Amino acid sequence: MIDQLFEMLDAVESVFWTYGGAPALFIFGFYLSYKSRFFQIRQFPEVIKIFKAFATEKQDDSSRGVSPIYAFFTSVGGCIGVGNIVSVCIAVKLGGPGAVFWMWIAAILGMLVKYGEIYLGVKFRIKNNENSYTGGPMIFLQHVPGGKILSRIAAVLICLYGIELYIFRTVTESLSVGWNLNEYAVIFMLLFLVVGIGQGGVKIVGRLCAVIIPVFLVGYTSMGMWVLISNAAKMPAMLYSIFAHAFSAHAAIGAFVGTSSNVMLSVRHGVQRACYTGDIGVGYASVVHAETKEAVPAKQAIFGIIDIFLDSFIVCTMSLFLILLTDTWHQNISENIMVVQALSQYFSFAYAVWPLFIFLLGYSTLIAFFAAGRRSATFLSPRYGAQIFVVLAACSFILFSFVGTSNHCLSMMSIVGASLLMINLYGLFFLRNEISFDLRSHK
Repeated sequence: MIDQLFEMLDAVESVFWTYGGAPALFIFGFYLSYKSRFFQIRQFPEVIKIFKAFATEKQDDSSRGVSPIYAFFTSVGGCIGVGNIVSVCIAVKLGGPGAVFWMWIAAILGMLVKYGEIYLGVKFRIKNNENSYTGGPMIFLQHVPGGKILSRIAAVLICLYGIELYIFRTVTESLSVGWNLNEYAVIFMLLFLVVGIGQGGVKIVGRLCAVIIPVFLVGYTSMGMWVLISNAAKMPAMLYSIFAHAFSAHAAIGAFVGTSSNVMLSVRHGVQRACYTGDIGVGYASVVHAETKEAVPAKQAIFGIIDIFLDSFIVCTMSLFLILLTDTWHQNISENIMVVQALSQYFSFAYAVWPLFIFLLGYSTLIAFFAAGRRSATFLSPRYGAQIFVVLAACSFILFSFVGTSNHCLSMMSIVGASLLMINLYGLFFLRNEISFDLRSHK
């Protein structure tokens, strides 16, 4: 019975992304790109300048809201996580090298979708009793047709998305197997750390992620660059394979399945993993960034572009290049160890430190999502929402640590993500004229 239920979930996930999430992202992402004259590319140097100004500015905790840079690190803590080095490998494993190309396209278009989410989150946010703000889809959707119902549906879905089952299970399995720790002890230790820190809100989570993420980026990209430089001669062939297989038949998992269906497989998995790892369209970033003390929506919204750049074009691309250059993606091994298997060919200590990498990344994502889910729960029920969410999260984390597989958990998260993407794109469409791409007043 349980196996049949999970098979049905896999089928629903495929339908949601093939006929809903992927086409919707392409259409609206291209519309925003055309409307803004490809703002995400044309104004990228200016975006970097504004980001550097925020990063070097003295932090002030005296006014309402949180520091813009702490909101950014909470958001990027949700982006840069286990998905960048584990679940993203599924895209190539099932969709072939061409999935990398479609991940890049989805990321470029998704930059403006995320920009729009954050912009509307800040613009329509409301003050709350915690000396902060409440914003996100549950607030800006109230300004579109059918918004009263959709805002509550979105809030419920963000609560579910805030309980990141796939990453929780991946972290516990990695620590218990990699370091031979008691599985039950790991589950309850991680649960305590997530609930304890996650309830501190964006300010606490942002400060913690501001330490974890830079440490990971330096360590991972340094190791990855060594492997890429060592395989520089293979780079042209790998890049050719990515672009060639993006538009032609390639059976990633064995038998030839036909050109059109296999290209669609590459498109679907590329877009799906870009949205999952970059949190494109799910509204999570909108909830987090809405708590900023920054009053100008466009200045905060540019962080969404930085989010996707770091997520898709630095970490995800590094992971996929590693498994393609070392041919690890062809090996009959779990996606959980594809990247570490590639790194272990050049670093003998890779397997020993891998559980630590997984823990740091997974933990930053878990607490970031937990904070957003808790905020959405408080919107649904100001009095009891936070308590109900904590209990629901704890029970779900424990239950799904033993029921099904990690891929089943990923399917559930992916279905919720696709649902949020389509709801939020509906809201972005009706509020498209409220989104400004003018940075002239922000210099």
